[in-house]
Amino acid sequence: MTAAPRRIASAATLAVAALVALPILSVAWTALSAGLGPQWVHLWATVLPDYVINTLLLSVWVSLGVAVIGVSTAWLVTMCRFPGSAVLRWALVLPLALPAYVVAFLYTDLLEYAGPVQAALRDAFEWRTRRDYWFPEIRSLGGAAFVMSMAFYPYVFLLARSAFLEQSHDAWEVSRTLGDSPLRAFRRVALPLAWPSVVVGIALAVMETVSDYGVVSFFSVPTLTNGLFNVWLVMGDRAAGAQIALLLLLFVMALVMVERRARARRAYFALSTRSRSAAPVTLRGWQAAAALAVCAVPVLLGFVWPVWRLAGLAVGYDGAAGPDFAAVVARSLGLAGAAAALTLVVGLGLAYAARLGLSRSARFAARIASFGYALPGAVLAIGVMIPFGAFDRVVGGTLRDQWGITTGLLLSGTVFALLSAYLVRFLTLSHGSLEAGLQRIRPSLDMAARTLGRGAAATLGRVHLPLLRGALVTAGLLVFVDVLKELPATLVLRPFDFETLATSVYTLASDERYGEAAAPALVLTLAGLIPAVLLSGLLGRRAGVAEPP
Repeated sequence: MTAAPRRIASAATLAVAALVALPILSVAWTALSAGLGPQWVHLWATVLPDYVINTLLLSVWVSLGVAVIGVSTAWLVTMCRFPGSAVLRWALVLPLALPAYVVAFLYTDLLEYAGPVQAALRDAFEWRTRRDYWFPEIRSLGGAAFVMSMAFYPYVFLLARSAFLEQSHDAWEVSRTLGDSPLRAFRRVALPLAWPSVVVGIALAVMETVSDYGVVSFFSVPTLTNGLFNVWLVMGDRAAGAQIALLLLLFVMALVMVERRARARRAYFALSTRSRSAAPVTLRGWQAAAALAVCAVPVLLGFVWPVWRLAGLAVGYDGAAGPDFAAVVARSLGLAGAAAALTLVVGLGLAYAARLGLSRSARFAARIASFGYALPGAVLAIGVMIPFGAFDRVVGGTLRDQWGITTGLLLSGTVFALLSAYLVRFLTLSHGSLEAGLQRIRPSLDMAARTLGRGAAATLGRVHLPLLRGALVTAGLLVFVDVLKELPATLVLRPFDFETLATSVYTLASDERYGEAAAPALVLTLAGLIPAVLLSGLLGRRAGVAEPP
């Protein structure tokens, strides 16, 4: 291959990395150049410690929740057979289809003082006021941790189940031969072997927790993300908002470093490629009933009841959906489709550039380009607003002063700003999927195409794209659904009077208009079922090979 395609590929990779790094650099520059002004001192003396403490506590509680639920259910459906286990293997993934803020408003409607549960208790025991009885407060830190654990445990479940499927039967048999009980063998052998995958799942769940705005805002839990919105948008202090965003970004980067260090210190390898998976154990009696309860409760609380309640609210709402709802759906689908197409094009370009061969600096830049998914949506939104707002002020001011032309907002507050944020946020999904797809294509096909006189572009179009059809569809669907559900970045960057399904659900639920919020929430849930079913199917095919019948 000539040097020209490599130079072009390296230059394009550097440009994409610069685009991803721009929000980070913008936030860091604004935060550090402003210094610690009186507003920051006031925040530190009043609410900022609560933001940090609540963020840490919420992360710890969600970590424990998703670890316990995800690992226990993954182990039971992988290593045990009991009534309903075949259905639960794929049903345990379904809570991924529900956005966490949808689950939040549904449980609030159920468990708040005016909800049906407390109303039924007051009628049954003739209680008159709240002082007559105690009931857990759903709008609290504990309520937020419960909702997020129900929404995010599938991250741990998927990765832990995959790790359990890959484990050899030999290690399990040796442990049992040495006198370990099944529980002791799980604790001493199976769990340590699966720990690297479990840590990745926990890290993903905590990243979602830290970047969440819908649940903490709905439950009035002061976290760093909630504080960022209050300081930037409500108080109008850009410098202090950027400093909170930088603190939140450092929190996420520390989490990534801890996750990688935890995995690096526990690396395990199979010494034989002929090892077989551990044979499942058939449970009976009370053990089967207990396993069924442990695995069924997360599905019932995290998916079945919320969807049933959504359907009931949607059917029971006496108002018509009307043209506004149709416009919101069409606008959301169009925006998600455009973002998916954009990320596919850029992700394919990055993956193919790596296949052509990159310089050392370009390889480093490619790693930077894959960091966008770790950026919280609120930080990303602030990072996009800063340079786009500066561009609007400079260009708009120049045109107005020189030629008397009033331009208004050119970049900030436009669909272009939204698409830019989506590209940075979700590029990792498309790039990772397409890079894995390209790695499965034999290099000999490239050599054969070059022998026949095809250049790099022709080889991509005639050879690789037909073979990448499955990876393209999977990556496109994942990005499409994630864009539909994205809330913080959309709330900040959307144009004026521009509603999507996610913002409509959040706005209506915040106003306690649950009946109106049910229809868009149900559409979001149905769309979210696509990646959940895909993930269940992929793991099911893998289990069909790895697990004995």
